[in-house]
Amino acid sequence: MKITAQEENGLRILLQIASDKKSDGSTIPEISDKVGLTQHNVAKLCRIMRLANLITSTRGHTGGYMLSRRAEQIELSEVLAVLGGRLYDEDFCDTRSGSHDCCVFGTNCSVRSLWQIVQNAVDDALRNMTLKDLVNSSMNPFEKVPILHQLGTPAKS
Repeated sequence: MKITAQEENGLRILLQIASDKKSDGSTIPEISDKVGLTQHNVAKLCRIMRLANLITSTRGHTGGYMLSRRAEQIELSEVLAVLGGRLYDEDFCDTRSGSHDCCVFGTNCSVRSLWQIVQNAVDDALRNMTLKDLVNSSMNPFEKVPILHQLGTPAKS
């Protein structure tokens, strides 16, 4: 499982917009300079996020991009769903059936159960974190998301 460049870069752009204190928003050149991406890539990702109503844009000399809602109202689950989707979807096995028309294990598959458990943990973590949590540099993800506390605890021997 990997986080895509689109998810990573889109989240960084959104964090930059959320951190900007200017009332007229951030321009593509400003965002590009601050996050280290090309203006073309920033524009592409801003368009995706604007169409998903994560950000708004104002045209003109004093225009720019701003959050469409307050940072505490934007869940990270929504952001990552817009930028890339889920790690595991129910139809995952339908597209990975090998040489057969459908998966030979059907619904009786322990691997499918594993991926569903992982997806549920990721969903829970992302639903419990907002953009404001990431903008706030003092955030401790282990306090905010209980599952992370469990994951961060060393295994007992």
